[in-house]
Amino acid sequence: MRLDLAYDGTDFSGWARQPGRRTVCGVLEDTMSTVLREDVTLTVAGRTDAGVHAAGQVAHVDLPSSVDVEGLPKRLARALPPDVRVFAARVVPAAFDARFSALRRHYEYRVSDAPHGAHPLRRLDTLSWPRPLDLTALNEASALLLGEHDFCAFCRRREGATTIRELQRLEWARDGDVLTAFVSADAFCHSMVRSLVGALLAVGEGRKQPSWPASLLSLTARSSQVTVAPPHGLSLVRVDYPADDELAARAEVTRNVRVKTI
Repeated sequence: MRLDLAYDGTDFSGWARQPGRRTVCGVLEDTMSTVLREDVTLTVAGRTDAGVHAAGQVAHVDLPSSVDVEGLPKRLARALPPDVRVFAARVVPAAFDARFSALRRHYEYRVSDAPHGAHPLRRLDTLSWPRPLDLTALNEASALLLGEHDFCAFCRRREGATTIRELQRLEWARDGDVLTAFVSADAFCHSMVRSLVGALLAVGEGRKQPSWPASLLSLTARSSQVTVAPPHGLSLVRVDYPADDELAARAEVTRNVRVKTI
């Protein structure tokens, strides 16, 4: 079963279960297990960090065919806390894997450079930036980061995980005093989006040249010069998947660890 869901990450310690902490996965698995009277284990498209939001997260779970799939979102709405919701549930082919079948993930990061700060009603999903940001400089620097690279300078390394990613979209748009970064890739390594945003904000306010973030791609370790942007400005907004008959092949490709080529 595929689940489409959203959550306000403010009061969650991220997606993944952690002992003694409130997490999205923990709340969902525990609630679903109670409602369905079945042990539930979720696989998610992308594990978000503490404080990061999701408007278009995807997960999958294996459940008996007797479960009323169509009625599940309504049943869960009565049991889940208000900061997490399952919008839709549907049966998908056995080859569907929320994580490994995904073609790409789409994130957005919101920043306000208004002198007075972010609007009070958007304070939980918009970063207040104290200095004016140059949209042209932001986009110039962003364009130089596109493509497949080793993004280790922008990632918190995890044992056995690759930091090679294909960054397919990174561009900024302004609406009044709010700038939004649109970021898409086949996958992201740990804290990659927030690190990219942090580096680009240094360019946008004039502290660094537009060529600086791309120059860090030659590094072989995480850069101490990159400041990780706060989590609350970041939201996972969509996950793309191939057609049903291509799910298994996509999962096989994704599971192959990429290595840097010369």
